[in-house]
Amino acid sequence: MTPSTSFMPITISSGIRASAARTPDRVALSEGKQGLTYAKLVDRIDRVAAMATTGLRLKPGEHVALMSPNCIEFIEIVCGVAEAGLATAMVNPRLTAKEAAYICNDSQARVLFVHASLEDVARSANLDTVREIIVIGKDYEQRLAAAQPLATQLRVEETDIFALPYTAGTTGQPKGVLLPHRSRVLTFFSMAVEYGCYSMDDRSLAIAPLYHGAGFAFAMAPIFFGGTCEILPKFEPELVLERLTTLKITNTFMVPTHFNAVFGLGEETLKKYRMPALKTIISNAAPLPQATKERIVNYFGAGILHETYGSTEGGIVCNLRPADQLRKIQCVGMPFPCTEVRLLDKAGQEVPRGDVGELYSRSPFLFSGYWGKPEASQEAFKGEWMTVGDMARQDEEGYIYLVDRKKDLIISGGVNIYPREIEEVLHAHPAIAEAAVIGVPDDYWGEAVKAFVVCRKGASLTKDELIAFCQTSLAGYKLPKTVDFIEALPRNAAGKVLKTDLRLPAK
Repeated sequence: MTPSTSFMPITISSGIRASAARTPDRVALSEGKQGLTYAKLVDRIDRVAAMATTGLRLKPGEHVALMSPNCIEFIEIVCGVAEAGLATAMVNPRLTAKEAAYICNDSQARVLFVHASLEDVARSANLDTVREIIVIGKDYEQRLAAAQPLATQLRVEETDIFALPYTAGTTGQPKGVLLPHRSRVLTFFSMAVEYGCYSMDDRSLAIAPLYHGAGFAFAMAPIFFGGTCEILPKFEPELVLERLTTLKITNTFMVPTHFNAVFGLGEETLKKYRMPALKTIISNAAPLPQATKERIVNYFGAGILHETYGSTEGGIVCNLRPADQLRKIQCVGMPFPCTEVRLLDKAGQEVPRGDVGELYSRSPFLFSGYWGKPEASQEAFKGEWMTVGDMARQDEEGYIYLVDRKKDLIISGGVNIYPREIEEVLHAHPAIAEAAVIGVPDDYWGEAVKAFVVCRKGASLTKDELIAFCQTSLAGYKLPKTVDFIEALPRNAAGKVLKTDLRLPAK
């Protein structure tokens, strides 16, 4: 059948273009005193696309990398290179040069866009495929001014990849998640339906890191539908409350650590701010303790908190709506619009209600596989159904409860940390015979990194020496917060470390 001539692919910036045609002078993005109208944002997106195509001579299907804290340029770069048929590998700005180099090299990025504050890190990295580094600031602005928007937009298909965020993997190294335009755009539409806060009249506050899949999605959805989004360069709890109040913000996305910091400000500070315009708060990335939920409801108001479960690979999978927050304990809600969920046993059969099974989802929001890792991609799918290894149960009303993670992923402050990466660094220390890393409950971060270390015979090591050694290879948030020096790691008959034993209370 011949495709209809009326068919138009949906791309990550198609909603921005429609909004620019409708309300060109409305502010789309703001960052303090800096702001971009929709017309100006589209112009800059077009110039980024032209820079990539004619100036940098990048070809459709190639990759660039972006290493930056939150800023307006982050959004326009991702959208602009996507308009040129390219995908952006998003690099956590807190990574060391060695860690950033891994992502740039693994993604085969041809160009690295880097924030001026991180230029030294970028230039000290051993970059194999990057042939040019563009510094966001004077260098970037000069190139943008010289780039003339193309007379005709390139044809970009909705199944093309627009972004390549990196997430922890089974090998201990981060994996590039291939995100097509279609999956994220359809996610925006379902978010608008479920959360009810992304109209032209809504104002969002982007707090979470934009390099993170959820942080980017919750900053993009507001401007996709014509609203306004204020971007915070970094998280400061009192500044968050001030902006929520003075800017009359109607919706925001926060992770549990954000709430812990806000409520740690003290009662006098909390009393200074009230949010009459705020109608939606979405929480994600790690489970919200019930006590924290109660504080959120008491302070921000009833009927506005949503707790969402999902992943970079699967998009949003479940949502616990405001009416159920204090009714359903340790629950992630029901499947998101257009989403089906199955809980399967090891044989691939659905488990009875109430039993624990591995959570699989099927929706239009799924990723297209892991970059360069076909075996990992195959492992994630059973036909059309996808899993990231989370274990869950379902109650009689159909609500989903996460009970454990199949893999040993640590979520600290809403950021994924894979223990094996840290273990590899520990094993490189000459005084260490073996080591294991787990996540332990932490009131502030949700989870904290804990290391168990066995020293070589005759060797000695202190926690401070260990942390100093790790700092040369690991970002600060990956450093062990506590270290136990023990005589031997518990292992099973096959020699595998029994992390379940390490999680047991000390006798």
